[in-house]
Amino acid sequence: MASPTPPAWPLLLPFFGLLGLIATGPLLFPKFWEKWYAHIAVSLGLLMLGYYGLARHDWHTAVETLAEYSSFVVLLTALFVVGGTMYLNINVPGTPSRNVALLAVGAVLASIVGTTGASLMLVRPFIRLNDKRIRPYHIIFFIFIVSNAGGMLTPLGDPPLFIGYLRGVPFFWTTWHLLAPWLLANGLLLLLFWLMDRRTAYPAPLSRSEQRRAQSQKGLPLFDFNGRYNLLWLVLILGAVFLDPARLPWLPSLPIAGLNVSFVREAIQLLAAWGCYRTASRKALAANHFHFEPILEVAFLFFGIFLTMMPALQTAAHVAADPAISSRLTPAVLYWITGVLSAFLDNAPTYASFLGLSLAGHQLDFVQASAVQKFATDAATLPLLRAISSGAVLFGALTYIGNGPNFLVRAIAEKEGVPMPSFFGYIGRYALPYLLPILGIVSGWLLWM
Repeated sequence: MASPTPPAWPLLLPFFGLLGLIATGPLLFPKFWEKWYAHIAVSLGLLMLGYYGLARHDWHTAVETLAEYSSFVVLLTALFVVGGTMYLNINVPGTPSRNVALLAVGAVLASIVGTTGASLMLVRPFIRLNDKRIRPYHIIFFIFIVSNAGGMLTPLGDPPLFIGYLRGVPFFWTTWHLLAPWLLANGLLLLLFWLMDRRTAYPAPLSRSEQRRAQSQKGLPLFDFNGRYNLLWLVLILGAVFLDPARLPWLPSLPIAGLNVSFVREAIQLLAAWGCYRTASRKALAANHFHFEPILEVAFLFFGIFLTMMPALQTAAHVAADPAISSRLTPAVLYWITGVLSAFLDNAPTYASFLGLSLAGHQLDFVQASAVQKFATDAATLPLLRAISSGAVLFGALTYIGNGPNFLVRAIAEKEGVPMPSFFGYIGRYALPYLLPILGIVSGWLLWM
């Protein structure tokens, strides 16, 4: 998505204006925002789409962005349906240790089924586990861990890592080379959460025999799970992720503006979502209060975000391509720049942009898979890729818009009655004081390595 010349600065106004409205609208004029947010986001997105296509005649960038958005929202919708129609209830009261255990399971699961899949499968059970004791910080740390930091171990965990895999990074590269920052970030976040959660009033815990006796008297099992067949739909959806025409030339695609636009993958995922919903248990739907409003909110807002951020991404790529700047792209600098931009822009193209710039700085071609594989395995360049990958994934938790599941988890929590903080409240009260120091510790580890 890079451009040979940077866009004029007024083109950045729709993007930052939309971010400003997302941050202030629910707080300053909630009724107006709730009624008109979709119209505003879609209108700004279409305005930028028209400018790129009709005024700049840059249909390549416009179509590429629309294709990325379509893949993003289709996968998110499919996982939303699978997670929302699966009912899991743990019939014991929540405690700090049980909360930590569930978050730790979510961190592992995020690298297997993706941060979005793990978030949607576990957020409602996490809320039910804590029942009336749920606090905003519970959901915030859930976003930190399950929706972001947990997804570092495989390309399935987070979209930037999957882009790296498609470009030539070996599949298990993330498992071996991001294991240490994964353990460090998630371990510190879990410890911090445990220290905070100990201060929340909980009833005195029952012994295991007392818990079993209480559950048997109520006629309830310790675990109640409904929707095991959803796992088959989940496997189908995740398997379809690999059907990329860029990697599989024989796969049918739509030739538009010089691009081979995927549609087989998206069709399979949508059909799987439809099949999952049609076969879902009515009991599970009712227990989860399932409806499509949260995913519609995400779809409308991110339509505007994806399209209005095109000039912002091109501006960032143009600045980073300056030889005076690119020569200073050390692992620490790449970690912070990639991270901060990923927190406010889409982390997948941010990852791709800085990976491409780093490859070019070492006379390697981003288009050639062999060159990317060499970059990922060479001792001199491996730390650069580790820094880019860590920053793109971890900093996604710094804002609500840093990663797709963040906004979705927030919307679900609000529908379940959790008073979630505003956009700036999330950053100021939680991300900066709790998450940022841990990101700094990970940065120090990268320098030490």
